[in-house]
Amino acid sequence: MKQLLTGNEAITRGAYEAGCTVAAAYPGTPSTEILENMAGYKEIYAEWSPNEKVALEVASGAAIAGARALAAMKHVGLNVAADPLFTMAYEGVNGGLVIITADDPGTHSSQNEQDNRYYAPHAKVLMLEPADSQECKDYTKVAFALSEQFDTPVLLRVSTRVCHSKSLVELEEREEVGVKEYCKNVKKYAMTPAHAKVRHVLVEEKLARLREYSNNSPLNKIEWGKKKIGIITSGISYQYAREVFGGKVSYLKLGLTYPLPERLIKEFAQAVGQVMIIEENDPYLETYVKSLGIECQGKELIPICGELNPGIIRQAFFPEEQKQNSCVAEATLKIPSRPPVLCAGCPHRGLFYALSKLKDVVVSGDIGCYTLGLVPPLGVTDTVICMGASISAGIGFEKAFQQGEVKKKVFSCIGDSTFFHSGITGLIDAVYNKSKLSIIILDNRITAMTGHQENPGTGKTLQGEDAPVIDIEQLVRAVGVKEENIRVIDPYNLAETEGAVRDASLAEELFVIITKRPCALIKEVRRARSGFYCSIDAEKCKKCKACLRVGCPALALKGEQVFIDPEMCNGCGLCQQVCKFEAITKVGEEND
Repeated sequence: MKQLLTGNEAITRGAYEAGCTVAAAYPGTPSTEILENMAGYKEIYAEWSPNEKVALEVASGAAIAGARALAAMKHVGLNVAADPLFTMAYEGVNGGLVIITADDPGTHSSQNEQDNRYYAPHAKVLMLEPADSQECKDYTKVAFALSEQFDTPVLLRVSTRVCHSKSLVELEEREEVGVKEYCKNVKKYAMTPAHAKVRHVLVEEKLARLREYSNNSPLNKIEWGKKKIGIITSGISYQYAREVFGGKVSYLKLGLTYPLPERLIKEFAQAVGQVMIIEENDPYLETYVKSLGIECQGKELIPICGELNPGIIRQAFFPEEQKQNSCVAEATLKIPSRPPVLCAGCPHRGLFYALSKLKDVVVSGDIGCYTLGLVPPLGVTDTVICMGASISAGIGFEKAFQQGEVKKKVFSCIGDSTFFHSGITGLIDAVYNKSKLSIIILDNRITAMTGHQENPGTGKTLQGEDAPVIDIEQLVRAVGVKEENIRVIDPYNLAETEGAVRDASLAEELFVIITKRPCALIKEVRRARSGFYCSIDAEKCKKCKACLRVGCPALALKGEQVFIDPEMCNGCGLCQQVCKFEAITKVGEEND
């Protein structure tokens, strides 16, 4: 039977067919749907972990215990999980261990464009790169088998376009491999320095065997066409190259990209007139090919920044032909940019509005919906580094200002899921090192930006089962924040929010605000607030436009008159509280 699947769905199916029994992840685009789909298979224990390091450690423990296990994450998530990755390369496995790294060329939803192919040689682990959904399924199954055959974790590297594109996939039955017997072996699974020295030698011996396997692997294959030009490529770049060049060239399609097949590359290069490398982002393949003494062209023609597509490749190789044959009409109309904004009724808006009214403050931001606090007209956020860095970087800001005698108050803003991910340690650091930082934890009861995944504060597991709720207020109190320096507020209540922010700005000790209001897009919230909206009385409106300063997309300007779109508005009432002339009223009632 065949089904039309995305790459993410196909990876899940491959894990199921391979007999995977444990899977863990932290949600992050473009990898999120892998675990979301895993929850549909009762044979697999699947969990949302607090962060990627925990996810890989869960999978690693399961693999040592004898289960086939998988951990999935976006590219920057592997930075978080690098610690267990590098050690597991030494320890090896019992059951197969597959680690999905989903790269994001073009930074569609990420803070950088790092090329995670370099993790494989750095960690000394096997790496596979599928080019379509069928290969996503097949390579996942192969990855489990190779992991066990060579006693190594396997990186399965995909990218946004592979993750989200759909193609036909042939489905097969599940292979019930069970859980292997676990035998205690501290010299293999306990990485003390003495044991690690011995294991490193074994890793290098393993790599030698893997290099030979790579030269003979069916995952690395030559597709002969005309031999004037030979293209070496992998992943989605192979699909783009095929679309542009068709059968006019020969291809060396690499599916096993670490270790790279030295002998096969040399044989291919000797058989063609000119070697071209087509790959997204860094010259990973190109650098290796040149190290073999092979002349080739790659990044001289193909850009190192951004996501590739057939048009970019065609323009790089056939610029004149592209001009002559272009069937794309140039647009004469300039379309205004549409930056992302907080949704109508977003509970974060009131908090950021209150912050925007303060002077001499610096706001250290984080990864999530609240990153959009940097967007005008709110525009309060100064810096965003990575998950959890709002608190840690905020401490750095505060200490630097203290040393430099700079009179600025530092706030750190972090979401509930991100706080569980990597904010707790920053909070502990702030307590321990007597920081005077003001921390705002925006609890909207969900992992919102990646599509409403559960987290330790929602009361549900990935499978939808009831779970204990980690109480953020109790946790903050437990690590040592003083009771009088904790405020729990409703961000829809502007007076309460402004009062808490004002107290935080004046505090001479560590101060924590917790905003509690669920995301406006949670289906139960939307259902409860359907038919509930705000309306402007044009006769009372003084056209002062103060309500527009909250930056709500439900408010718009027609001429000099502000109006509210009732289809977008959910009656949060923030604009009503901002209006000094009582021109805004609520219409309808919340449903039970």
